Parts: sequence; C-alpha cells; structure tokens
Amino acid sequence: MNARLPQHSMAIDWDAVRADLHGLNLITAPSQRKQLSKDFYWYSPILTAQLADCVADLVVKVSTEDDVRQAAAVAAKWKLPITVRAGGTGNYGQCVPLEGGIVLDVTQMCRVLDLAQGRIRVEAGARMYDIDMAARETEQALRMWPSTWHVASIGGFIAGGFGGIGSFRHGILRDAGNLLRARVMTVEREPRIIALVGDEIQQVHHAYGTNGVILDVEVALSPAVEWVHCTALFPTYRGALDFGIAAQDPSLDIFLLSTVEARFSPYYTAMRDRFPADRHAVFTMVSPDSMQDFRALAEQHGGVISIAGTEAELLAEGFPPAYECAFNHTTLQALKADRGWTYLQVAYAQPFNPEVVERHLAIFGDDVLQHQDFARANGECGTFGILLVRWKGEEHLSGVMREIESQGGSIVFNPHVVTIEDGGMKTIDEQQIEFKKRSDPMGLMNPGKTLGWKPEMAQER
Repeated sequence: MNARLPQHSMAIDWDAVRADLHGLNLITAPSQRKQLSKDFYWYSPILTAQLADCVADLVVKVSTEDDVRQAAAVAAKWKLPITVRAGGTGNYGQCVPLEGGIVLDVTQMCRVLDLAQGRIRVEAGARMYDIDMAARETEQALRMWPSTWHVASIGGFIAGGFGGIGSFRHGILRDAGNLLRARVMTVEREPRIIALVGDEIQQVHHAYGTNGVILDVEVALSPAVEWVHCTALFPTYRGALDFGIAAQDPSLDIFLLSTVEARFSPYYTAMRDRFPADRHAVFTMVSPDSMQDFRALAEQHGGVISIAGTEAELLAEGFPPAYECAFNHTTLQALKADRGWTYLQVAYAQPFNPEVVERHLAIFGDDVLQHQDFARANGECGTFGILLVRWKGEEHLSGVMREIESQGGSIVFNPHVVTIEDGGMKTIDEQQIEFKKRSDPMGLMNPGKTLGWKPEMAQER
C-alpha cells in the first residue's frame, strides 16, 4: 500500500486555502502537523512502517459548529481530503491522513449541551472521563468507555470503537439503547446538518469518520455505582477462565470481567505482590451488593482475592484501577517495558470453550500470551481475546492468525490494517456507504479507510 497518495495536494494553492480558512486556528508547523497526524497505531510494527510519512498539509482546530461548516466548505471547494481527530487514542490509524490534506481537530468542541435523567448530550470532542464526571454530579454514569477514557473523545469512541469497559454489563455500542442521537455535518460546498436517531446512528458508528463530521451525540446513562475493583488470583489459567464463565451468572452485577495469564505479571509493576508471577489474574469491577457472592464464587473455583477496593482506595495505595489492567491496556503495559511485542484481537465462538485457549497456549508457547475479555452483545455473553504476540516479522504474525482461524470457532480481527473491512467488519457496510454518498458526496473524508467507496461514486456538490 502506498500510505500517502499526494495527488490531492499537488496543485493546491495553500496560501489561498489558508485565506479561505481565515478566523480559524490553523496549525502549519511541521512538528505539530506530524504529531496531530498520528494515533496509537505504533502498537503495530506493520502500521508504524506504513504510516510513518502520512502527515496533514494543514491542521485546523475547530471549536464551534460554524468553524466546522467553514472548514468543510473549504475542503469541498478545493477537493481536499479531510480527516477528523480528537484524542487520537485509536490503534488502527483511524485518524491518520493517508492522502494529506486537512486534519480537523475537534478537541475544543467539548461542551456538555444537555444532561437529563438517563441521557447526556455532548459535543464530539468531549473526553469520556469528563463526560462521566459531569454525569456523576447527577448520580449517573456512562454505560461504557475505552480503557483510554482519560484522553479518548466520545466522537472518536463512536466513530472508531466497538465496546469497552462496561460492555459486560451494558453490551456493545451498537446494542439498542446505548446510542440515542447524533448530529453530523456534511462535507459539501454548502454543508448541511443531518440528524440521526436510534439505529440510524449505525450509519456513522465504526465508520472511521469516513462519512460526515460528528458534531454532537446523545448517549444513555445509568445510575452511578461505586464499583469495587477486584483482582482474583488462580493457580491455573484454565481455572481463571472457568471462573470468568461462572461469573457470567446474571445474579452478579459486574461492570468489567477480564482474565490475564501469569506471564503478563512482570509488566504489571504497579500491582507489586498482588499479581505474582506464579498466579493468573481476573480483573473485575463488581457492585458492592454482589461482593459477598463474588468472593464465594472465586473461592469455589480455587481463587483468592488479592485486591478489593474503590478506585480512589486503589489509587491511594499506588495500585492501578482494574480497567487499566484489561482490554488493550494489557498491550500497553507490555509495550512500556518491551517494544518487541505486538498484538492480535480474537472473537471466540459461543458458548466459549476454554479448551480453545489451552490449545493456543500449547501451540504458540512463549510467542503468544493470553488475555480474554468478557462482554455482552444483543444480550448474549461473548468472549474476546487481545493476545500479546512476540514480533518476529509479518510472515510469523500471519502464520499465528492462520493457525488461530484454522482450528475453527475463532475469528481474528486484524489490527494491523487501516481499512474498516480488513480489520474487523470483514464485509462492506452498504448502509454506511449509502450514507457517505449523502454526507460526503465528493469522497473527501478520510480517504483510503473503507473498501466500499469507489472513485466513480464521487459527485460534485
């Protein structure tokens, strides 16, 4: 793949473009443009090499809808690629401009617009953590968020995410009732605003910002709970997985449930002796009302609770919250110490059979470390793996993926590609492509990220 296709910028009069963008906050310095053209794709050695030279020609920082309208109109006038970004915590190069052009930074669009019982409406650049803190002032909380929620924005989470912390309790983002409303600005010479309600939001969810600029969103809230962050230790990884399955009992109120094998222990330095190298860990967030039954269930499966406390209590003792020990934070913990690792994402057939993981442990040895997250989708429990893989080159990584899928019952979501379809969706979402024809008729938004858009689809507007 040619990561950067410069045809859009060859004949552009950038002085004239900047004049058309008068009044906006423009970033032209090469170092800042480079920084704001990257996300966490460095988890992947493949993407690190592919995307190294992908840099925006201009970064535009917007703070109002009028700013977005002006930037979108200018992009349409000059036929400039336009890529939206905020926190930049995605792992797949979602907000990396493959063809240069404009990067539209929406981090200053971070206002809470409305807060009521069961819902909150916020601008797309608002950080997930700040949204949750606002909701907690009314004794409510977000239903789910990524492990990078201190930096990640709500717009980025919806445009590039799938689920996260809280998905064990509330399902994945696309499940009914989680996403309520969204407003999207089109990229045309005369931009329009399109309002989406309920299931219509799927037209922009997990579309990598290829079909309109998300301005604001309304998401569901639930009553706030002071979760108990627990670490349960088990002598075998099979025991940890069996406990994870048993903990899916609907009588237990659990927000997060993840298993991490013992070989991760050296990378969890902040856990100290609470995650020793000879024990496998289950990281959870449990309702106080369920703690007694949770402890009893852990003991029945040969487990021992090594940590149990609120987030504030853990932080006061120097321990990380449970959500920083799960999801892709496991990969981050390892990469902090050893950049010789990368990762793969796996979805397992349900009902989940732990023997699949045991086979992988035997086959891959020290090349692959196991970590599973439990979640719900459409009301049914699902099991997903974020596996730590020793980087030995692209051929070796491809061999690991082939071996996992050859055994049947497991699907690899490849995090080392930049397109929506190659990464996880596997098929083109025709609904999203049809919406792109309405919202981005010239095909300017984040080009190269969806296989469903063909150049001949572009129309002048």
